[in-house]
Amino acid sequence: MNIIKYIRTKLRRLSGRKAKTAWISHPLFLLHEPGTSHPESPQRIAAIEAELEKQGIKGVMQAVQAPEVADKQLALVHPRKYLRFLESVQPPAGKIYRLDDDTVMSHESLHAARYAAGAVVKAVEMVMKGEAFNVFCAVRPPGHHAQTDKAGGFCLINNVAVGAMHAIANFRLQRIAVIDFDVHHGDGTAEIFKNDPRILFLNSFGQGLYPFPETGSAPAPNSVDIAFAPHTGSRVFRKTVREQWLPRLQAFKPELVLLSAGFDAHKQDETGHLNLHEADFAWLTHKIIQSAESAKGRVVSVLEGGYTLESLAASAAAHLYVLAGLGKPECAVKYDRHLKRGSKENPKEQKQK
Repeated sequence: MNIIKYIRTKLRRLSGRKAKTAWISHPLFLLHEPGTSHPESPQRIAAIEAELEKQGIKGVMQAVQAPEVADKQLALVHPRKYLRFLESVQPPAGKIYRLDDDTVMSHESLHAARYAAGAVVKAVEMVMKGEAFNVFCAVRPPGHHAQTDKAGGFCLINNVAVGAMHAIANFRLQRIAVIDFDVHHGDGTAEIFKNDPRILFLNSFGQGLYPFPETGSAPAPNSVDIAFAPHTGSRVFRKTVREQWLPRLQAFKPELVLLSAGFDAHKQDETGHLNLHEADFAWLTHKIIQSAESAKGRVVSVLEGGYTLESLAASAAAHLYVLAGLGKPECAVKYDRHLKRGSKENPKEQKQK
């Protein structure tokens, strides 16, 4: 499948046709300013773009500007009372409003959040209508911690949830896989879709990290939670995904795949404590596409976490290299050789196996 996509991409470039992988973003996302010391900075998107340019990936993607989400689309997930509350606390220019210790609104934050949700709605429209093979939504603020009527974890509106409900309402889809590989538990998405048989929620996260989910409690029947111990590395990560996620994904036969694409499980990320490499995100992307063959390539990836700029950019680029059908990135080729040679994992990970 990857070889076919690679050839098609090359032919499109030679013929001057638009690439089938879309990049959806908007200048407004840079105007969400939670503060100079806040990890969720405007530089995040710029860092990803710079790395995509450097690797030649951006040139094989079609750039699309995000639209603003419609109120009726938001209403499928968030009640009007909650949205009115966010509007009521929107601060004036140059000021901020703290919803909690971590979640901050500046003057343009709610405006940006509405366009972030609109980006995912647009992405769903594009893949369902065949206007793009798949899409990456480079958005801010992130969304997977936003619950039905509560903000949190840097998030105001649950972007992925809005996209999923739009797909159900407008395209009558009955099987949507939502896969969250951010290092933090996607508690907002879990709350919104709990026990919804139309959604398969695959969720991985690091133990002991925000939002500190209860350990030992069983997930909803439509969810598969993977809680990784601190210092978990590539081998344990890949083995666990193979055993717990991929068979369930394949059996579910999704019509659409939505990714909460957080890259903060990278070993260099300042907010996490896992030991993943950028090559792991390339590997995971390939396995998801391979196991969700029923979706016919309809994948919408939405930026969530990833806060150390260098590792965020490298990880997102590896993810997009595979998503765009360019084959296996060089970082993955080299790293897989390292794994095959049997090099030892981090000693701390060895103890927790």
